[in-house]
Amino acid sequence: MLPHSYAVDSHSKSQDLACTILASSAPHQISSTCASIESFLHSLSPDQSRHFFSLTFPTLICKLFGFEDATSSPPPLPQPTSQQQPSPSSLSSSPNGWIDTVLASNDVDLSNRLFALLAPNSLLFNAISAVDRLSLVKYVFPIERLPEWVRFMLSSENVSRVLSDLAPIFKNRVKEDSIKPNFYQLQLNVFEYYMFWFAYYPVCRGNGENCDVVSIKRNKRFKFENWVSSISGFSSTRRGAEVKIECNLYIRFLYAYLRAFVGVTDLNQQLPHRSSLLHYSSGYDSSVIAQAEFFVNALVNFWLVDNDFSPLPVNLCKSSGVSFPFRSVLGETPPTPGLGEVVKLFVKYLNLGLVVHRDGNENMENYGSPRWRVPGSFDAFKLRDVVAVSPGIGSWNLLIQRPLYRFILRTFLFCPVGASIKNISEVFSVWITYIEPWDISLDDFSDLDTVFDGSTKNGRKDSPQPQDRCFTSSWQGYVLANYLYYSSLVMHFIGFAHKFLHTDPEIIVQMVLKILTILTSSKELVDLLKMVDTAFHSKQAGSGNSMLNRLYRFVTPIREQLQDWEDGLSESDADGSFLHENWNKDLRLFSDGEDGGQQLLQLFILRAEAELQAVSGDNGAHNLQCIDSLKAQVSYVFGAHTVKVLSFSPEPNQPPQPRDEIFKPRRVGNHTLADVKYKGDWMKRPISDDEVAWMARLLVEFSGWINERLGLNLSESSQADPSYVEVSSNVVGNVFGLMDTMKAVLGAVGSWLVMLGVAVVKLMRKHGLRVNLRMLASKKVVMVLLLSAVYIILKKPFAMYQRV
Repeated sequence: MLPHSYAVDSHSKSQDLACTILASSAPHQISSTCASIESFLHSLSPDQSRHFFSLTFPTLICKLFGFEDATSSPPPLPQPTSQQQPSPSSLSSSPNGWIDTVLASNDVDLSNRLFALLAPNSLLFNAISAVDRLSLVKYVFPIERLPEWVRFMLSSENVSRVLSDLAPIFKNRVKEDSIKPNFYQLQLNVFEYYMFWFAYYPVCRGNGENCDVVSIKRNKRFKFENWVSSISGFSSTRRGAEVKIECNLYIRFLYAYLRAFVGVTDLNQQLPHRSSLLHYSSGYDSSVIAQAEFFVNALVNFWLVDNDFSPLPVNLCKSSGVSFPFRSVLGETPPTPGLGEVVKLFVKYLNLGLVVHRDGNENMENYGSPRWRVPGSFDAFKLRDVVAVSPGIGSWNLLIQRPLYRFILRTFLFCPVGASIKNISEVFSVWITYIEPWDISLDDFSDLDTVFDGSTKNGRKDSPQPQDRCFTSSWQGYVLANYLYYSSLVMHFIGFAHKFLHTDPEIIVQMVLKILTILTSSKELVDLLKMVDTAFHSKQAGSGNSMLNRLYRFVTPIREQLQDWEDGLSESDADGSFLHENWNKDLRLFSDGEDGGQQLLQLFILRAEAELQAVSGDNGAHNLQCIDSLKAQVSYVFGAHTVKVLSFSPEPNQPPQPRDEIFKPRRVGNHTLADVKYKGDWMKRPISDDEVAWMARLLVEFSGWINERLGLNLSESSQADPSYVEVSSNVVGNVFGLMDTMKAVLGAVGSWLVMLGVAVVKLMRKHGLRVNLRMLASKKVVMVLLLSAVYIILKKPFAMYQRV
């Protein structure tokens, strides 16, 4: 037991240090405060640091990430239960955080000083480990800062009880609130608490910056290579000047924590791939594995899953008997923007483990059973058996497969009109990084390694890099385990490219060319993709092709992946796409049908040529070269010598077209657009910035109901001729009195109105017109109606006031 005088002294010093942290905003103040924190930690033993972590540490997190509430409320007092309510619970991140201050000042010395305070091998992290071993402090993480799907789960008492079973990251951490019965809270130790805030920071920044999007004018010389090969500054504070990598503190911290807790370059660290989890001896510190698992899962849930309405595998939910109404609650919401840079580094690092220890002899035959997944499990310990039978995919790769796929796909499907091309390009770059693991090397991290430990070698002498960074047979298992990334996701992206070609034709064309270049980079890769597609669409039989016979056993897992990974993500009528029938049930990249990859790519090339001609300028020759390269890639993939000319071509010098023509082609295959029901319909286009979203959805549904009731969805030929009823002359003549006369007149007027309505409906049906009330959802129309209503309401009171 600590002496009372020492406890009081530690408490007062912790409070004073918290106040010092709150007042530190200038660079020299931050440096001085870092020194004060280290000096104070030096004077404490692990069992004496409870007050520091109860009072000072939450305040440090507030100032580090710039959470606004830190400056508006004093540090909380310690509670007897050792469960501390956190202070950083603001709605958004302030630009006055220490990370942003370093980025704005571009001060290398200040960056190094702050990095030394929070580095994985720092005095502070050693104190965190010591306190967690003694379980001295527990924090309650704010429910409103958790990923959206977790927040909805915790709001239900029944679902909260099974949350630990559904997501092991929350195992033994969801506790019932002692103050509010039937309410649950998330209790974390110091390491877990800090890592949750660390993962939440870019989400908070992305949501904050998305509220006030700054339009960036695109340079005509803006090239594809400029945004796919570099790691730029995370914050947008310094857009004009180049940010030194040493001053990009968040990226430095992320890479340092990955190296320390999820190491892949040191054989003595945990190896997140192959059967490394089986290599741990019984005396190995399980907390090291638990930390790695927790950190990776925290990043996955905050960055990749977050607002996904299908956060867990379908089979897991069915086996647990749990169903979630997330689709109606979360809706078709794209992932948080601005995460592309950090997600790319995260994915690239996890896949680095596959490269570092690849012996070059692993091929498809070493993958045993094609059942790669443990459905729904994010638990590294439960992945042991899976990794044992599938040694080349990697346990971390198994963990991020589904969340990353849905993260990329939701970005493409739910991208709103007018979205920044920068965010799309960053997510596209993540996808490229994932499907090209053979292009990753340790040299890609040389700059970060130099900043981290001042050495570019980092033990790489024993790990020579291969000369050829291209697809080889040793990567067959990886491609098969992630086949949807190379097939179905490509088709979704082609639909996205059609939808947004008009926004920036040059960049969209280069993106399509890039993905086709990867698929055609190796004949062996193209042949593998085609053979899997052939096996997927054919019945298993005694084929003479031995390779094809071996691929049949991968068809069922791929089909299960297709239904699970794209659960609820089929393109709907409201997304502006003309490819949404029976999606998620088939692979169509190599199909030659009207909605197959070949036809859509040919259509894309024709549209791209017309768009590039309309915006041709200084880059005319370069754009023409891109189109020629695109034609060559398409011809290579589908085995044709030239791109087949479709039955239509864009007419030159056409008059300005309405906006709906931007999103829909004139013909799809051999069918006219009139025969294609509700595909690319302008009424059901994506929600734009000048519309009230909920009102637009409501009016689209109401318009569809009216059109259905009036039969406007059917062609005129499908409607039966109206029938006539001959009225007897005796009935017509028997009209007596005023009442009968009024009834006859009203009946005649009613009949005339009905006939007029029928004639109007018939005319609309003849010309293909339909009721479209969506225009009423325009913000301008809503504002006019609102002002009119306010005027009418206030007109009478003002008139009475003037009379008085």
